[in-house]
Amino acid sequence: MRADIMYIERKLGLNGPARIGRVTWTKSRRGLRYGELLLQSSRGHGFKSNYFDTETGDEYWVSRPRRDGQDRLYPGTVEIDEDAREEYWTRLRRRPDLVNQMRYRSEGKHRR
Repeated sequence: MRADIMYIERKLGLNGPARIGRVTWTKSRRGLRYGELLLQSSRGHGFKSNYFDTETGDEYWVSRPRRDGQDRLYPGTVEIDEDAREEYWTRLRRRPDLVNQMRYRSEGKHRR
């Protein structure tokens, strides 16, 4: 199974906890696994979300990480999973000098 590094934000209101982590895709690629979560595509029916937890119904935004680190819609901290940290900083962000950082601050796309 293919594992990709993705940005995963739980949508608690407009701004929930966010992580960079490895996900594996379902065979149909309409769903993905992140740890114990099985997230299913909401196929465009979510409000500022594109996946939902099949057990709880909680909504999530999942996307490929941005090279500039501005993944969040609103400002906040993004945690980085240990198994994704080195590849995230070196290959995706092209910042090997930050490889030891486990989190970063995203100013968000809705700056005021």
